[in-house]
Amino acid sequence: MSTLEERIEQCTRVLQHVAQSHRPARVASSLGPEDMVLTDLVYRSNLALDVFTLDTGRLPEATQRLLAQIQETYGRAPRVYFPQAQDVEAFVSTYGINGFYHSIEARRACCGARKVVSLRRALAGAQAWVTGLRREQSPTRETLAEHAWDEEFGLVKYNPLLDWSRAQVWDYLKRFRVPVNALHDQGFASIGCSPCTRAIGADEPERAGRWWWEHPTTKECGLHR
Repeated sequence: MSTLEERIEQCTRVLQHVAQSHRPARVASSLGPEDMVLTDLVYRSNLALDVFTLDTGRLPEATQRLLAQIQETYGRAPRVYFPQAQDVEAFVSTYGINGFYHSIEARRACCGARKVVSLRRALAGAQAWVTGLRREQSPTRETLAEHAWDEEFGLVKYNPLLDWSRAQVWDYLKRFRVPVNALHDQGFASIGCSPCTRAIGADEPERAGRWWWEHPTTKECGLHR
């Protein structure tokens, strides 16, 4: 396994390449551990990459506090995109306010209204986007490539942390004192919307707390296919 220093060097090279070869290029951040690694690298190196995040309207308060902490730490913060009111209203009218618990169709419709539509707006006009996806995270991500054409959004997608381990991500965050979501100290490994996220046990996979009522092979929201 590569050392953390080697991982940092390789990831930095990818980010520099994206910044130089694809203009404009954007970094998608869920404000999770991996995305905080990317945000720290982009901001500390002053790379020409626009970092953005999606506020679904149902994020935990701790996630909102982290966004404010990023601004305090770096003097700038990811641009925030919010869902369109009419899309959320249509979902609630069809499925109910918490209808996402009732079926995969309803849950994906909620993610579509609160996330995917916003992502399309965030990526509009970009030539490339960068994510913090890792192979270890779930069965749906094991076969991802470090970069590939994203047919869904019509641009190149880069995953520079793809082969990082969870331990390496946290080693980086601790070494460089990167701000993180306070919920991680309460057993939340992967954090999304409040109703769809729970803490996990030490022996559970890290994304077990996301949409925990579904099978692992369906646990994607439509941002990544």
